[in-house]
Amino acid sequence: MKKKSNKQLLEMLGHVAEGLGETFAPFCEVVVHDLSNPKNAIYAIENSLSGREVGQSVTELGLARIRDPEFPAVIANYANTFPDGRKVKSTSIGIKDENGEYVAALCLNVDLTLFQSFQGAISQFTRIDDKEVHEHLDAGGNPSDRIHARIDEFAAARATTPRSLKPVDRKQLVQELKKAGLLEVRRGAEIAAAHMGVSRATVYSDAK
Repeated sequence: MKKKSNKQLLEMLGHVAEGLGETFAPFCEVVVHDLSNPKNAIYAIENSLSGREVGQSVTELGLARIRDPEFPAVIANYANTFPDGRKVKSTSIGIKDENGEYVAALCLNVDLTLFQSFQGAISQFTRIDDKEVHEHLDAGGNPSDRIHARIDEFAAARATTPRSLKPVDRKQLVQELKKAGLLEVRRGAEIAAAHMGVSRATVYSDAK
């Protein structure tokens, strides 16, 4: 009865492996191990990235489960390597019978080569050169709103109002507005001056 039960379990795991293999092809190898038969443990294998075949022997992890029922049921995302040196991310799931003994294991081995290539391409694509170029890409928008918002944010961070800024703080703010290119927009200096309650001449002086 136990043998029949294990066979049914392996058949079900074989279907699971087939589904996972088709879903995650071509970069994920899925293996079903029959731990009751260590010498011919591989019951099913989908996308054989490691070159292994059905009927081959159990791995070290499988042997550890056979020896110790207290061995962790799930070991996820551990580093592994294919025979040709490719880096792998593996997950191993042990399956116990009604007596609490490991009888099977479902293992997923993800080839990281493709993802590392993607990662390199994405890193290159998203790289930004450290150049002092300032540009606002908002769709249209009112420049006075951007200037007001920048001034209000600066003043709020100092628990004060734009018109109550100390001269030294106001000069720092004007320098930031200049660096951000906000004084270069049409009437930028005039808008900033009016919002801070000072003259345009003061803004021009602070901008130097």
